Amino acid sequence: MKAVKVGLLGLGTVGTGVVRIVEGHQHDLLSQSGSPIEIAKVLVKDKSKARSIQVPEEALTENAWDVIEDASIDIVVEVMGGIELSKELILAALERGKHVVTANKDLMALHGPEILAKAAEKGCDIFYEASVAGGIPIIRTLIEGFTSDRITKIMGIVNGTTNYIMTKMSQEGAAYEDVLKEAQALGYAEADPTSDVEGFDAARKMTILSTLGFRSSVALSDVTVKGISSVSKEDITYGKKLGYEVKLLGIAESEDDRISISVQPTMVKQSHPLASVNGVFNAVYVYGEAVGETMFYGPGAGELPTATSVVADLVAVVRNLNLGINGRRGFVPYKEKKLKTDEQIESKNFIRLHVADRTGVLAQITQVFAEYEVSLESVLQHPNEQKQEAEIIIITHNANRAAMNKVLGRFNTMDVVLGIKSVYRVEG
Repeated sequence: MKAVKVGLLGLGTVGTGVVRIVEGHQHDLLSQSGSPIEIAKVLVKDKSKARSIQVPEEALTENAWDVIEDASIDIVVEVMGGIELSKELILAALERGKHVVTANKDLMALHGPEILAKAAEKGCDIFYEASVAGGIPIIRTLIEGFTSDRITKIMGIVNGTTNYIMTKMSQEGAAYEDVLKEAQALGYAEADPTSDVEGFDAARKMTILSTLGFRSSVALSDVTVKGISSVSKEDITYGKKLGYEVKLLGIAESEDDRISISVQPTMVKQSHPLASVNGVFNAVYVYGEAVGETMFYGPGAGELPTATSVVADLVAVVRNLNLGINGRRGFVPYKEKKLKTDEQIESKNFIRLHVADRTGVLAQITQVFAEYEVSLESVLQHPNEQKQEAEIIIITHNANRAAMNKVLGRFNTMDVVLGIKSVYRVEG
């Protein structure tokens, strides 16, 4: 039986996992796909480097075009990362009629529509399950599992680094800076953690999920982003007193065909399943009009979880090859993108104010909310008698973003408000 030949671009953590699974599970892969799978060429930076797996010397190359221009290779698997070179190579592979599997979230978030269109034009498969949430099969679920439903909301923890930090801060009372250093020492966070802790990594993943869930071409610039670097121990403590955990959530909503996407630290009700997702684990909550609420949970990164998703895509491509249906189940956004305005984006809000502790201050604060028709769910006041100051913690009912911005703007002009310590969305 003729083997399907694969060109692998990258032999780092995920690439190594792909080789390990393909070589170790050949019998299972054959039974599932209908053909043997052979990794025929592998792009590496240094052929002489010692590796934890054995790859034949003749299969290694330091020139990516050896893979792309090899006519015997049917499928290109891209796990090397980066954007510009990866884009060039993937488009070139598709142009030559090769099918593509990628784990590159940055590339698909920024250039997904162009790559999907090229695949459709050439009748090729382009699968990218591993680009979001590692081993959780969320992309295939959104494309295939919800075809008969209409998704109204996607909400998830899609970055393991920040979830590890928030879990440690919540469970151990540790400071943000201390936990970040620990995460870097353990390899969970990069030396430059900006992409993770400022929410950019999660924003790229939410761009992909929103495009799939709402069938519209969502751009990274459509996502409102706020990271976790300003989350304090005090915020977490007050949240717990009110029954909430702080999580960095990606939130995408669709109502009347208008959508909003954000990444932000969020107060999640402790009774909500996302509140108990801890450590480096990921979870994605999907609301469908017909099915209701569903949640997908699992490891969001790592050699074998991510490689499992890559190989699952690889099997799907080989199966399509044997059935002669490559390119027929590709996803191309078809709905016009309409973004919500600030007046249409609504949520509950947690607000912590530092105020002067004297008669009438709370009445002045609540009057501002009333002026902009923002109703309050709960109010806590914690006085500091030594300084004649107090902290007021407020949770609002649903309010639109425009009204909340006006409320916060007024607080900034009031003498009795000494500072707006924090503002968080509330979910669950």
